Amino acid sequence: MLSYVALGLLVFVALVLFYGVIAIHDIPYEISKERNHPHQDAIHVAGWVSLFTLHVLWPFLWIWATLYRPERGWGFQTLQEQQRVDEALFAELQDKVEGQAERIALLEQKLEGKD
Repeated sequence: MLSYVALGLLVFVALVLFYGVIAIHDIPYEISKERNHPHQDAIHVAGWVSLFTLHVLWPFLWIWATLYRPERGWGFQTLQEQQRVDEALFAELQDKVEGQAERIALLEQKLEGKD
């Protein structure tokens, strides 16, 4: 009877390890999917390839998946490029503020005319 318990425990541990390794290999793909990575399909396929190479590629897939961020892309912009983007955003915001100031001035004129 104890032999069957030991065999059952051995099979259970083997299954947990097998499915655990499969679940772990998918972590970089889940990260890339969450971040809307442009290469998420390639990361997923490379994860399966890494499974057959005893996870040699896995740390590199993790790095690849975490390098990309939707709000800033790869994050390798130069300072001048970032300043140009910031200046364009500032000019756009300044135009919006000026437009709002004009609308407020018109509303104030209308309110003064009604009094």
